[in-house]
Amino acid sequence: MSHRVLTGITTTGTLHLGNYVGAIRPAVAASRAPGVESFFFMADFHALIKCDEPDRIAHSSRSIAATWIAAGLDTDRVTLYRQSDIPEIPELTWLLTCVTAKGQMNRAHAYKAAVDAAVAAGEEPDANVSMGLFSYPVLMAADILMFNAHRVPVGKDQVQHIEMARDVGQRFNHLYGRGQELFVLPEAQVDAEMELLPGLDGRKMSKSYDNVIPLFEGGAAALKDAIARIVTDSKLPGEPKDPDGQALVTIYDAFATPEQRAAFRAALRGGLAWGEAKQQLFALIDGQIGPMRARYEHLMAHPAELEALLQAGAAKARAIAGPALQRLREAVGLRPYTSTATTATAKAEKVAQPVFKQYREADGKFYFKLLSAGGELLLQSQAFEQGRDAGQWVARLKREGWVAGAPVERSASEADIAAALAAFQED
Repeated sequence: MSHRVLTGITTTGTLHLGNYVGAIRPAVAASRAPGVESFFFMADFHALIKCDEPDRIAHSSRSIAATWIAAGLDTDRVTLYRQSDIPEIPELTWLLTCVTAKGQMNRAHAYKAAVDAAVAAGEEPDANVSMGLFSYPVLMAADILMFNAHRVPVGKDQVQHIEMARDVGQRFNHLYGRGQELFVLPEAQVDAEMELLPGLDGRKMSKSYDNVIPLFEGGAAALKDAIARIVTDSKLPGEPKDPDGQALVTIYDAFATPEQRAAFRAALRGGLAWGEAKQQLFALIDGQIGPMRARYEHLMAHPAELEALLQAGAAKARAIAGPALQRLREAVGLRPYTSTATTATAKAEKVAQPVFKQYREADGKFYFKLLSAGGELLLQSQAFEQGRDAGQWVARLKREGWVAGAPVERSASEADIAAALAAFQED
């Protein structure tokens, strides 16, 4: 079984070099691991909680999506989507809200910080608290539980939200699961070794400190200008320089090989001028992110291409979210009037059905197969280069039944396959 990992970024700004080193680069690398099913989304619903500038949110969403793709995210392998393109998420948020204790939300860090700030300013405790801010952890729980993510990479300040998602999911399972696990309980992944890049002034790189180095925005000129403003000591050219504790050296290390790191330190100790060191740092970074920047600028200049990739990602996400939400609706009693069976009765009367399975083999190609209700292999697909092509054929066979000329290798008779496919059309 694949291991699901989910990552979201709030769409209120543009990403900088620290985001790339600390989050984007390792996440892209992790998404390529075998047995991992990765979900990446632009958290634009979350952005509404703290930003009332529509153009800023829209631009940020485009920029973050383009950044992920430019940085090497394979949209055929992962599921990349806008949070607002998945209507099942706000509906699930309401279902979860109805089982979440207000007292639990009172303990959320963001809410308590807002209350403390208001009290310190002599205002009413809830003066600056919207219901969006107060209920933020429930929406985050819906993001995670919707796709039954096993693991969520977060910073230490977000661990509480993962714990809340676990609590809410566990309560929902207890109330409505009837012995079944409706939600997987997620685990927070806090990487103790995560690389935190220093900013221009040596403090943690953060927009709140106004010390960031841009990743793609502003092109090579903006990157070069920012690097030129990195604070160094006052040692003159020719004087030996201690590389330890220098922000410039730490940033260099994040992009260099061990051999390059050793040579750079030796050059500084030998008197390399800071100006020359900054030029070497620019050349090193631009050599790696320059090709990515070109891809980013292309996507930003061709929004229709970017939109098509996001819509394809949303379709993949909704193919999971739609059936999942339907099960949850049934569990809480939101059923058609023609469905008179109770949960317990429906469980007892459940009849095994044929099932499609999609997967990716070691050759990197995508396949699907159809199994009978008893687990017998009925048909096996040919190889597909793209996962969406396999998915489209599965959807067509479910919708239309047996299709002459389908790219499959029959393992059973056409009559048996047609009978199994008919079960999907009856549903």
